[in-house]
Amino acid sequence: MTEDIMKDTIDSIGLIAGGTRIETGARFPVANPGTGGQAGTAPDAGQAELDRAVAAAKAAFPSWSATSDEERAAACNAVADTLEAHAEELAQLITAEQGKPLGGIGSQWEMGGAVAWARYTASLSLPMEVLQNTPEGRVEMYRKPLGVVGSITPWNFPVLIAVWHILPALRSGNTVVSKPSPMTPLASLRMIELMNEVLPAGVVNSVSAADGAFNMGAAMSAHEDIAKIVFTGSCGTGQKVMQSSAETMKRLTLEMGGNDAGIVLPDADPQAIAEGLFWGAFINNGQTCAAMKRLYVHDDIHDAVCDALVAYARNIKVGEGTQEDSVLGPVQNQMQFDKLSRLVAQAKERGQVLLGGEPGEGLFYPPTIIAGMRADDPLVYEEQFGPALPIIRYSDLDDALAQANALDVGLGGSVWSSDKAAAKEVAKRMECGSVWINSHGMIQPNAPFGGVKKSGFGVEFGEEGLKEYTDIQVIFA
Repeated sequence: MTEDIMKDTIDSIGLIAGGTRIETGARFPVANPGTGGQAGTAPDAGQAELDRAVAAAKAAFPSWSATSDEERAAACNAVADTLEAHAEELAQLITAEQGKPLGGIGSQWEMGGAVAWARYTASLSLPMEVLQNTPEGRVEMYRKPLGVVGSITPWNFPVLIAVWHILPALRSGNTVVSKPSPMTPLASLRMIELMNEVLPAGVVNSVSAADGAFNMGAAMSAHEDIAKIVFTGSCGTGQKVMQSSAETMKRLTLEMGGNDAGIVLPDADPQAIAEGLFWGAFINNGQTCAAMKRLYVHDDIHDAVCDALVAYARNIKVGEGTQEDSVLGPVQNQMQFDKLSRLVAQAKERGQVLLGGEPGEGLFYPPTIIAGMRADDPLVYEEQFGPALPIIRYSDLDDALAQANALDVGLGGSVWSSDKAAAKEVAKRMECGSVWINSHGMIQPNAPFGGVKKSGFGVEFGEEGLKEYTDIQVIFA
């Protein structure tokens, strides 16, 4: 995609309600974290634009919910086809506003995941279930769509997470109003423009707003015509969504922060697990809800694991996302960069910096590994959401598990061992929604994903995730 085409695309991205463009009259700048310049501008909407988008979704709901299961599956496959056809365009937009590299585990990879998730979601179905069929009577259970779904997405995977929200809503017969993060609105808004080329008017609508006097997320959470909010983001914001949704008794799916723990057992092979440990912690530059954010390593192999992990991490190139040899990009925004810098600076006073530890230019921060950390270090108990990994030495497994489970969040976790059966027994004792053995964060569309404790409630993906977008109706005949 040439620079001129990219500029034309960005300058024309708008909001969609009822299949037509909404003119807001105002736009806000979207930064490019890799260059320090501007990626483009996005529409700055308010209550009037939100009301129009919700009204369009509400008007489209009766006809969309009445379509057959086969028609909705075909429509979701058409969306997948459209995403695939425009994958490079959307990947370029993701890199411009989010900063991640185009190649590797970057924007093109994100688009591949979005297409795969859309296709898998299209294959799902929730048919009527017969609960009883006896001389005394027949009992049938139906899954019915809720109405208008409000989607609120974060800045780390702007297109992929939007697909996670929108496609199951469509597949189950709901209509959607989508609000991307003001940090990364461009690719998501363009995606919804493209979806509207293959979907009926009003089925998917978009709003965006700058961080300012008008809080679009709060307005969506309180809107009386939105039946459900699906939210991915921080614990604090998720709590506010829950509070503002209470009066209208909205259905909620909340996927929030994690601070995931990994536990390395003494029988693990340091060389064999080093690459998996690195990507478990540093995928998307550590800006992933289910990234490994603290690592507990048994005393017997602590030094060997540290050496192997550092040796692998030394070869990772950090750079601007359009450079072909970049493996990791910048931290996405200044607020997150400042938080990461603070946590690393505090950790350096008490631990041993094995790699990195000093900010780079702009928003670039090198992969940072710090050993000698303890439970009361902020880098351990706060979610850093960036490229820094604290390592905690342990000698007693029960103590390591107690530390891993001590926090009030529980999204994911991992166990690293040469004995999968033993690792599985440890995994069962971890207080989190997903546990991986010898990998971390490798989610897939057929496996339900969600957190426990303050990491949220409800699940995404698979049939269990699809059910989250429905109410149950039981008919006694």
